[in-house]
Amino acid sequence: MTSNDPISSQAADRFGRMVAARLETGADALDYEVRERLRAARVRALQVRKPVAEHTPILVGRGGAATLGEGLSLWNRIASVLPLLVLAAGLVTIHVVQNDKRAAEIAEVDAALLTDDLPPAAYADPGFVQYLKSGGE
Repeated sequence: MTSNDPISSQAADRFGRMVAARLETGADALDYEVRERLRAARVRALQVRKPVAEHTPILVGRGGAATLGEGLSLWNRIASVLPLLVLAAGLVTIHVVQNDKRAAEIAEVDAALLTDDLPPAAYADPGFVQYLKSGGE
């Protein structure tokens, strides 16, 4: 039997009892040796039969940590907050480094504009853009 269905197991048990009762009625007419061999075979068959797993309800407590014997101790709180602090510190570090890089790039462009021979107002002139596109002729 491959099914764990309670109805099919009950039907199989009923069928087994019916067959056993039928065999018992004819067993009285048999010799003692034959009856003993049948009894031994019956005992072996019952030993081989798989035990039926019974479902027992499990009671679960409401206070999860309290039932485990663990409270929120100081070390547990530190261990739970520490990853968040490391993440926040990493984000702040990335922000500071990016701002420094951006400021250095802007300072480099400003220094190039101020040290050039052209005045900064020339870059805003639309005619200067046309002059650069034409190749400076």
